[in-house]
Amino acid sequence: MFELTLGCPQALVEAVADALSDELEALSVSVEDADADSPAEQALYGEPGLPPPQAGWERSALRALFETEAEATQAVTLLMAQAWTKGLALIAMAPVADEDWVRLTQSQFTPVQITPSFWIVPTWHEPPAGDHRVIRLDPGLAFGTGSHPTTRMCLRWIAAHASPAKPWTRVLDYGCGSGILAIAAALHGAIEVNAVDIDPAAVQSSQDNALANGVSLRCGLPEQATGTYPLVLANILATPLKLLAPLLCGHLYPDGHLVLAGILERQAQELSAAYAPWVDLEVTDREDGWILMTGRRRDT
Repeated sequence: MFELTLGCPQALVEAVADALSDELEALSVSVEDADADSPAEQALYGEPGLPPPQAGWERSALRALFETEAEATQAVTLLMAQAWTKGLALIAMAPVADEDWVRLTQSQFTPVQITPSFWIVPTWHEPPAGDHRVIRLDPGLAFGTGSHPTTRMCLRWIAAHASPAKPWTRVLDYGCGSGILAIAAALHGAIEVNAVDIDPAAVQSSQDNALANGVSLRCGLPEQATGTYPLVLANILATPLKLLAPLLCGHLYPDGHLVLAGILERQAQELSAAYAPWVDLEVTDREDGWILMTGRRRDT
């Protein structure tokens, strides 16, 4: 396998990347800051929920993988011969060492400890020794492996508030992603758990992960959430959470628990204001700049 690295001005990045992948049949194409790890490096991406400060780097490095050196050579030759690619430059073309890509990918995901007795464990790892509650979950298309602070805070809340003597009769996981929060609620004794998402791939992921963990979930699109629940979970982002305030609170029992995540510390006040007609939200957990906000629906 050969890697072709091209220096590319911002205005050409999209067109060159499309040509590499669509017409020149590159196996993969990635874009990086050509000035990374130098004083000229640019921070491109903004905070979650906010638009990026600019469309791209002034100077980008495009890396394209090809099966053979001949294919890589042909690709760069054809590109450099085009009038519209003025400013494009060849930085490097070199063979790529064979790697065990599956092993390298799996090495990035290790067991995640939520509490001393509650773990998220990929299927290629052995669960920890002892009597632990374990969710078996591999990274996939849907968000939620336990590695992100927002997910961990929700899982900690579930573990801390579950009561074997008084289990939740119904739980709604709104924006379920991988289904990890819904599965956690079921493993902690919830009797009926609804997991809904606008993405059909997330719905399928939740169903598959529930089956792998031996729990039963009712998975579907948001319109399949019906009635009210003593516990509503939503780990999304601040902007959709604000828009969803009437809907989520409408699904809450009087005195039911609402657990919200995907919120940055600076967004606490705006979330509190959005939910004020129904719930008095408070910050109950913090991690790496993210917060967990929880409250109970007022019986009005």
